[in-house]
Amino acid sequence: MSQFKVSALMFDLDGTLLNTAPQIAEAANAMLVELSLPTLPYAQIKSYIGEGAQMLIQRCLAGALNDTPDPSVMAKAQPVFFAHYANNVTESLPFDGVQDGLDALKQRDLKLACVTNKPEKFTRPLLEASGLSPFFEIVVSGDTLSGKKPDPIQLHHICAEFDVMEMEAMLVGDSATDIAAAQAAGCFIVTVPYGYNQGKPIDESQVDAMIRDLTELPSLLI
Repeated sequence: MSQFKVSALMFDLDGTLLNTAPQIAEAANAMLVELSLPTLPYAQIKSYIGEGAQMLIQRCLAGALNDTPDPSVMAKAQPVFFAHYANNVTESLPFDGVQDGLDALKQRDLKLACVTNKPEKFTRPLLEASGLSPFFEIVVSGDTLSGKKPDPIQLHHICAEFDVMEMEAMLVGDSATDIAAAQAAGCFIVTVPYGYNQGKPIDESQVDAMIRDLTELPSLLI
């Protein structure tokens, strides 16, 4: 197994650290009900996760309408989804191995950051409620900067804040969006298999390593 020398580790949130799909699907279907649209199966909504709330809402509406949603419907839907999601966002739980993996990494004096396409108003409460907030020196959300994954701007920002070169940093994620962002930034990319990659398996040829869960991560690091 390859080993990597890095100073900073960046972690995706949804599908990597926390199992947020149940709460997202619940809020999305509550939104559809309020808009008098048919609800969608859990697996379908889960496959829409990974590119931010806007894309999720758009896909849910398109899936329910069997068509591209009208901009006026999108404008109406967004605050409805956010209102429902605010009610259950903090119920999401970490995946197995996350707490133990982060504990082991923290003891090695590595710089840790969380980088997500989720809006900050949901990111912060979620990290606090799940007990993961203390692990991260930096948290960059989907609306922190002018762009978000797969744009590498978030990763460049974190590396600059940590004062490390991109080749000394690693992104741990679960999706093609994470892979594209890390490759564009020039960071290592390691993926977990249990997340939300639009329902598709990760292309192993595109990543530096795959791990079953975060407890395997320390053994990859020199």
